[in-house]
Parts: sequence; structure tokens; C-alpha cells
Amino acid sequence: MSTSIIQWYPGHIAKAEQQLSKHLGKVDLVFEVRDARIPLATAHPCLERWMKGKQHLLVINRRDMISSKALESWDRWFRKNGQTPWWCNAKSGTGINQLKQAAIRAGDQLNQRRVARGMRSRPVRALTLGFPNVGKSALINRLVRQKVVESARRAGVTRALRWVRLGQAIDLLDAPGVLPPRLDDQQAALHLALCDDIGQAAYDVELVAIAFLKMLLRLEKEASAGVSVDLLQSRYGIPISPQDNDLNAWLVEAAKRHTSGDKLRIAQRILDDFRKTLLGKISLELP
Repeated sequence: MSTSIIQWYPGHIAKAEQQLSKHLGKVDLVFEVRDARIPLATAHPCLERWMKGKQHLLVINRRDMISSKALESWDRWFRKNGQTPWWCNAKSGTGINQLKQAAIRAGDQLNQRRVARGMRSRPVRALTLGFPNVGKSALINRLVRQKVVESARRAGVTRALRWVRLGQAIDLLDAPGVLPPRLDDQQAALHLALCDDIGQAAYDVELVAIAFLKMLLRLEKEASAGVSVDLLQSRYGIPISPQDNDLNAWLVEAAKRHTSGDKLRIAQRILDDFRKTLLGKISLELP
């Protein structure tokens, strides 16, 4: 069963990109924020063009939602490919102090260059950039140590650009999540839908839930993915195995047991359970 074409580019994102282009020339440093469960799918294809030689901190949020084994594998992969990942959990604050110190060091280096060119030092202007709902606003609130921007675990909460001050050293620009106008990689688009990093209007919940079940059966063979089909079976009380060709039938049976036959409700519950780690700490992508 196909998940159907997943596309999502609402008007507020298009408008945000237009606003963003006007501010990029003022920015010295970019916090690129990705989702630890899908660090490749949340890499924006236009990032290098937007960066134009600016300092870059790769922030991988929601480290608590993947296993330590997956984190170690991805950390090695990024470093092997010449990038230093900063792992954090903006919700709890894990890793935030280390990231803040890295940003301050980057700012000091930038100001040293300014002084060497006969210019005055000034607060570094930093931009938080990433897909919708990867935790950019929550990250800013943690860095500033107070709620200065609206934050929620759903796509599309931030709709306007706003500057906030981080101590005396850094000015942070909170920007709405940005997406490519077209999601050509539909596997990556499925990952975004599963992690709630695009709006629900972009996809069919039942089809995405069935695709997710197929993915779990495939990923169970990879130890670092953190998938336990036994946990899935114990939560919904229905046996499931890689030999199940008709996962729609499995969904129908689960709906009968848990939501009085409402397939849409059980499909949504499965997705919500994954997003709350009630099905375990699952990595949808592996290095």
C-alpha cells in the first residue's frame, strides 16, 4: 500500500523564507537544528547556499528519543564526514550548556577577526534554522533560560522572525521552520510525517501508520534502530511479524480492540505512541 504523495508548503513558510532572505546577510552564525530520529531527512537542501561561509553549529535535538547506540553511530558518522554534532534535548536542557559555550567560542572568534580588520566587536548575530517542529524555539528558550518565544511540539507554531538577546554576546533570530517547496524524496517525506515535522494536512494518517508498521518490521533486524516488535505486540495485543503481508488487516483488528473499530483513531494513536516514545526509542534512519 502506498502512502500517497506527501507535500506540504503552506503560505506562512513561503512568506518566512522571503523574510529570511532579507536577514541572512546580517547573520554571522547559524544554529542548524535537526531531529535525532531523522537527521538526514531534516537536513535542508538549501542550507549551504544560505550559509555562504557563515559559522555553523549542527544541533541535533531530541537525543532522548533515540538509543545511546544509535547516537554513538550517528556521532561517528558525522565526525567521519567532517561535521561536529551538538546533541541536545531542548525539552529537558541536556546538552544546552555545552552548545551555549560552543556558540560563545564561535562568537569570540568572529569578533577577533573583526578587531583584526580594525572593526569594533559587537554581539554576534545568530540564526536558528531548521524544519518545522524540530525544536528551534524550545532551544532558544533553553539558551536564554526563560520563555521568550512560543514553543510547542507541532509544526507551524513560529510564524514570524524575532530577535532575542542571549547574554551580552549573542543575538538570536528565531525563524519559522523552513521546508523545500517540493519534497522530492518521498521516503524522507514519510519520515517527516512520522516525526510530526510537517503538518498533518500533508498526508493520510492511516496510510502513514501502515507504512510505519512496515518500517518497524524491516528495522527490527538492525540492532541500533531500537525497534522491538514485542513491545508493539504487547501494547496493542495483536501478534505481528515480517510475514504479515496485509498490515491493513492488522490495523483493522487493532481498531476493533482499542477504538471500537475506528481505523483513523487507532492509526493516530500508533503515530502518537511513536512520537511519545511509548513504542521505545526508535531511530527511523541509520548511518
